Amino acid sequence: MNPHTELTLDEEILSQWIGKRVQRKDRIAVKPANFLRATLHQDTSKPDTRHYRDGDFLPPGWHWLYFLEAPPMGQLGRDGHAALGDFLPPVALPKRMWAGARLEFHEPIVIGEDLIKTSVIKNVIRKSGRSGELCFVTVNHQFFSGSVLRLEEDHDIVYRGESGASNQADNQTDTPHPTPLDDDIAVVITPTTTLLFRYSALTFNGHRIHYDLDFCKHVEGYPGLVVQAPLTATLMLELAGNYYSERIAQHNFCAFNLTAVSPLFHDKPFTLHLKEPSEQGRACVLWATDPDGNLAMSATLRLP
Repeated sequence: MNPHTELTLDEEILSQWIGKRVQRKDRIAVKPANFLRATLHQDTSKPDTRHYRDGDFLPPGWHWLYFLEAPPMGQLGRDGHAALGDFLPPVALPKRMWAGARLEFHEPIVIGEDLIKTSVIKNVIRKSGRSGELCFVTVNHQFFSGSVLRLEEDHDIVYRGESGASNQADNQTDTPHPTPLDDDIAVVITPTTTLLFRYSALTFNGHRIHYDLDFCKHVEGYPGLVVQAPLTATLMLELAGNYYSERIAQHNFCAFNLTAVSPLFHDKPFTLHLKEPSEQGRACVLWATDPDGNLAMSATLRLP
């Protein structure tokens, strides 16, 4: 954080961050992709012997492995996140969560290629919800290979205060999100501490809610380690990719819109669901439910 920037909830001050831009370059290296493949493969009865190579298409959602930042330890906040006030606005609310995203897949990302990622603060909005004061920051990311736009993502970040029950929806106001009643396929996932650790390591995510159980329970008020929302989203895309593998290539997905409704926790099995599009539609519906059947994440995936 810039030492001259003070945390604030003044909307006029926070709005000054709208339009702030940063650009980064990265190579889509093969090793992180193979490490994530090994992390997601949990069927011990069917060994996964295939490895990605340069020139292969990167599966959708796996771009979160790249363009990582490593701020010095002295510039981290108490929760392990990078402090605010540089690129992200200095929101004076201590709890930061991943609230959702809207992805447009324009062209497949190719393993081994160099990309440029341009990030722009798109919006800053204050709201009041069931868990108290909230502030939403939307960041637009565009991923280019030369002049070709491969992927565009709007990423929603939500900030909230200390008050309010942490196991309630982190990013909602007073609008309920009903759980769909039927599905065409459902898969149960047991998120172990090792799975959460490996995904945090691969994405260089220092947020302590994913690995520090004491911090989760005694500071954030959660009953367990929180499953990373991008991990749940990636597992949704994996489910859809496997389900449609005989009909379309996974990299041919068009768009993926998702909302994180409430947290999922380690060692508590959750279920991923997929509902086929209607005869007139092109978008399947995906959602995740906790062990009690409550909605944790909802998404739509537009197909070719």
